[in-house]
Amino acid sequence: MKNTLTVKILGSGTSQGVPVIGCQCKVCKSSDVKDNRLRSSILFTWNSVNFVIDTGPDFRAQMLREDVRSLRAVIYTHEHKDHVAGMDDVRSFNYMEGRNMELFCTNAVSETLKREFHYAFGENLYPGVPKVNINIIENKKFQLPDGPEITPILAYHYKMPVFGYRIGDFAYLTDVKTISSEELNKLKGINTLVIDCLREESHISHLNLEEALEIIDYLKPKQSYLTHISHMFDTHENIINKLPEGVSPAFDGMVIKM
Repeated sequence: MKNTLTVKILGSGTSQGVPVIGCQCKVCKSSDVKDNRLRSSILFTWNSVNFVIDTGPDFRAQMLREDVRSLRAVIYTHEHKDHVAGMDDVRSFNYMEGRNMELFCTNAVSETLKREFHYAFGENLYPGVPKVNINIIENKKFQLPDGPEITPILAYHYKMPVFGYRIGDFAYLTDVKTISSEELNKLKGINTLVIDCLREESHISHLNLEEALEIIDYLKPKQSYLTHISHMFDTHENIINKLPEGVSPAFDGMVIKM
């Protein structure tokens, strides 16, 4: 039987989300629901088994919105707060599924989780804390439980190492500024790409539109989606008009079927 992969965009916004607290710009005041962007994360379903990349501060709201009742594992891209802050809420799945949550991450992310959620690690744990197993990953392929083989893609978020991930013919790259040709070549042949694109102007730690389109042109996937979109980019509808064929802005709740 052929393996099936479906991806849902849980969040397509920046660390502040969109709208930004207190902002009165046209994007933050937009009535288009596609301009409401939670912190960046995806849910992917492999043969009916659910996995999440990153648990940001909106993780609980995202799980409720999508009515997710089962989650096999979480994979982390890097240790910034907007990608790890919701880890505590995996405990709901501990209760429902009667097992620890498997977390896949680098040593740097592991150290952050153990610092930020110190109460979930060590001995004599308080009842009700999240129960997790940390699986340390490096820049080589790894296997998810009941899931696909994952190929990490090493990139840099300013000077911070981050991982993007290739899953079959799909790839997810968020919070990226630079990536080597060697790592880009791991993405050759993909059909679908979700890639970081903060705004049109240059930024110290994120791809801008020109840089994201250069990577897309190099890889030539059939379809690409921009994520981690700032309120300083534009409204969803206006962004569409700035993009070439085969490239679209992602939006929260969007489903990508392979």
